[in-house]
Amino acid sequence: MKLIGIARRKASRAVMEELNQVNVTCENGVEGDFRGKPGKRQVTVLSLDSWQDACDEVGETLPWTIRRANLLVEGMRFSERNVGDVISIGSLQLQITRETDPCPRMDEQFQGMTQALRPEWRGGVCCRVLSEGDIQLGDSVQLATQVES
Repeated sequence: MKLIGIARRKASRAVMEELNQVNVTCENGVEGDFRGKPGKRQVTVLSLDSWQDACDEVGETLPWTIRRANLLVEGMRFSERNVGDVISIGSLQLQITRETDPCPRMDEQFQGMTQALRPEWRGGVCCRVLSEGDIQLGDSVQLATQVES
């Protein structure tokens, strides 16, 4: 599993800026991203495989940045079973808190995309930062299942 995309936006509705590397902190999430304050939606992560499924459903190959997620990962899919699990990219640890619900804005990007993102958590996941780190494209990504007590 690999990190293949990093993006941020400086304000709501701002254009996504793609990056090769970035620092992610507990206080600010993805450096320079307006949503980074501590909470359940500090960082958003999108699965390439799920994104491709959504694109196939609408019959168009679209850039992942229209989803407006911070990170794009290859080789994993998400579901409700992953809530509480931890995504590790180097020293960065992100805890999955919930699904990133597809909003009607997705249809502004491409008609039908909101519905195409609804099944199987295709819209990605929201995360809180547990431990910070510098990440870069190509970094290995691991998913650790939460151990229930």
